[in-house]
Order: sequence, then C-alpha cells, then structure tokens
Amino acid sequence: MKKIYISLVALLPLFSACTDQFEDFNEDKKNPSEVSGESLFSNAQKALIDHVSSTNVNQNLFKMWAQHWSHTSYPDEANYDITTRNVAANNFRYYYREILKDFLEAETIITATDYTNDPNPKVKENKLLIIQLLRAYIFQQLVDIFGAVPYTDALNPDNVYPAYDAGDFIYKDLIKKVDEATGGLDAGSESFGSADLFYGGDVSQWIKFGNSLKIKLGITLADYDPALAESTIRSGVNGGVFASAADDALFGYLTASPNFNPIYADVIASGRHDFIPANTIVDIMNDLEDPRRPAYFTLYEGEYKGGAYGYTAPYGSHSHIPDAISAPDFTGILFTYSEIQLYLAEAAARGFSLPSSAETYYNEGIRTSFDFWGIAGADDYLAKEEVKYDQAKWKERVALQQWLSFYTRGLEAYTTWRRLDYPRLNIAERIHEESEIPTRFTFPVNEQTLNKANYDAASQLIGGDLLTTKIFWDIY
Repeated sequence: MKKIYISLVALLPLFSACTDQFEDFNEDKKNPSEVSGESLFSNAQKALIDHVSSTNVNQNLFKMWAQHWSHTSYPDEANYDITTRNVAANNFRYYYREILKDFLEAETIITATDYTNDPNPKVKENKLLIIQLLRAYIFQQLVDIFGAVPYTDALNPDNVYPAYDAGDFIYKDLIKKVDEATGGLDAGSESFGSADLFYGGDVSQWIKFGNSLKIKLGITLADYDPALAESTIRSGVNGGVFASAADDALFGYLTASPNFNPIYADVIASGRHDFIPANTIVDIMNDLEDPRRPAYFTLYEGEYKGGAYGYTAPYGSHSHIPDAISAPDFTGILFTYSEIQLYLAEAAARGFSLPSSAETYYNEGIRTSFDFWGIAGADDYLAKEEVKYDQAKWKERVALQQWLSFYTRGLEAYTTWRRLDYPRLNIAERIHEESEIPTRFTFPVNEQTLNKANYDAASQLIGGDLLTTKIFWDIY
C-alpha cells in the first residue's frame, strides 16, 4: 500500500514522552494515508486510454507506423528510428509501470479490503474480474508490439530479472483468463461504480467487453492457429459481444489540463507543427472518394493533400488534423462495435461458422464507422465497385476497411497491416523496399545490460531481436 508520512525528526524531543500525541500528530488529516484500490483502478484506466490516444514521439509511434500520420520537419520516427529517443524502453516502461502496476496494486488492495458496508461478495469478485479483463487487453498489446514480454514473472518485486514468455503462450493464457473473467462476472451485482471511467461500473457492459476481446484475440490468431481462432471467436459471439455503438469502450476527455486528450497536447498545446496526415491514407481515401475525409483531414487549397510519408513535408503546404480530432475533449477510443463487426467480417470470410455472413458484418462495420464520425453516405460508398464486399478479394477489402476505421488508433491499424498485408504502405526515405518496414519494436536497450540472460533467451525465442522479426501470428 502507498503511505504518506510527515517527518518530525526536529520535534522528537518535544514528544518523546508522549507516544499517543506523536502518533496523532503524524497522521495527515487532509490526505488519506492509504490509496484505495478503486482510485488506482481509475488511474490505470486513464493511463491506458492516454497511451492509446497519444502520439508522443518518445513512446507511441503507431499513428505514423500505420502511415495515417507523418512528421513534418523531423521524420526520424517515421523512418523507424526508435533508438534516438529510446522509444521501445519508454513504451515498455509505461505499460508496466504506469498501467499494469496500478492494476496490480488495485487488485492487491481490493482483495485485502473488508467491504463491511457492502457484504455482497460478488461486488469484490466483479471488480477483480474486470481488472483481469483489462490486464488481458494490455498484455495483448504488449505481445503485438514486442513479440515476447515478461508475463508469468511480471511485476513481482522479488524478481527484478523477469523471464520473457513466448507470445503464443501468452495469447493462449489470455484466452483462458478472459473466458474465466467473462464467465465469472455477475451482471446482477455492482462493481466499481463511478470509479469505472469506461462503463460506470455496468457489469453487463464488461461481459460484452470480455466476449468482444475474445473476438480480437481470436482473429489475431487466425493464420497461426485457425482452429483455436474459430473456437475463441465462436465462444465470444455465443456469450454476447458488442451489439451496437452504445457498447463502445470510450473515455470522455475534458477541456482542461490534465484531463484533455493527449492528441490535443501533441498537436495543439505543444505549440509545434509536427504532424500532418500521411499521403498513404490520404491518397487511398481520395481514390475511393471516401466521405470520411472531412472528418479525418482538413482541405488544403481545395483538396486533401497528405505529406509524403517519411520525408520532410512543410506543415503549411498540406492538409492538417481537423479541429474535432485535435480538440481537448475529443473522445478517447479504446474498443468499438465497428471494430468487432469488421473482425467478424474477416472471420466469416475465412469460413468460420458464424450467425451472419461476411458481407453483413462488413457492411455493418463500415456503416457504424461512418456513424461514429458523423458522416452520411455509407450506402452509396458500399455500392462502389472498389468498396463493395467481394469474397474473392476479401482480404484486401476487409483489411483496408479495418485500417481506415482505426484512424487515431495507430497500433490497431499497424496490426491489421502486419496480419493481412494490406493496404500497401509507402517506402520511407531511409529504407529501400517494403520488406524493410518494421514489424515490431525491438526489446528495450537497457534489458540487454540489466536483464541480459533473459534478454538473450527472449531474442532467441522470437528468432532474433530485429525490427523486421515477425510476431508469431504474422505467418505470411
């Protein structure tokens, strides 16, 4: 537990004969001496959504690596330089120290707390299972970034040299953990209440979140282990996934610091002009005459013009990030119904047995994406020859629409490209061909010195600690 103490060394002579007075004086009357598990849970949720939303070049480069955005003056990170700013270590540290550590402490404190005012044991159990779901969400992201990470040994203060677990082992255990948590949640009982910044403590929503997370885990495994992928997806569908956009896991940012969206901090409050839309996404959407363009980009001299990805590009000569996205209270997006529909479209296209057709899921995913961005014209868009569902071209069509719908969520868009090899990305200035585009972050540099034996084992486990080493699920 976290405790706050007041130093009274100088006053000890005055109180040496009065222990009770000393202890009473040492108590901070204005601040709690212990942090509640619920408040740590809120902190961890906020840290998670901040990281997902961020475009901080010191730790989250995925809006660029997905080629949704590009740099203007200093395109190092768009050229896959993660060493100058120690990006991998910063990313790794943030996940473990700022997010997972708070979830672990929340779990520890909640487990130890006697909730005398609420004797229903299901309330405590619900809280612990919701934490389990969010930890699974986070560990999937970590595996998708690095390929192997500390998992079994993670966050153990008695083990400062944790071993790395293989990505496929972690995925399989996450599926078990999500299944256990989703099956154990009791929708008839309370949970975190207002301390839950995503769903306000609504346990029925967390059940849908858990079942939807099975879809996300399963579809990522589709090339690696089709049988496990299908059974995991079917389990999620049968349990009840997101049924509409009302189920989206979102965060309501405010207009004042420190609770504004990190995009605002990166694009506006910084006073810098570092980011513009990349020509990769702008050109594709121009070719499709995609009606979502005004929600994604501003006009430049009457057209949408992206900066050449990975090259210097004058800020004043290109389209920009629109005011709605760079506003301080732009909604933080964690997990959506549209995302699940497009994953299910992919699953059905692969031949997995599901209640609806690939085309039905595909169309619904696109329509809901349009609705989210407040854009009309989805039906006309779906009627376009180059957009409408085509089973013979399912991989290209579904991958493109996933990638487009993940705008502002760079890691999910980057993962789509790695899994499905669409759309084709541009070649940045400092590389020569598509095969040189990274498929992961390398392990943190300090792990090579501080945790060398386990670093060496992890490097061998994944086939070499290279930017171009593929994550285990990236088969083709």
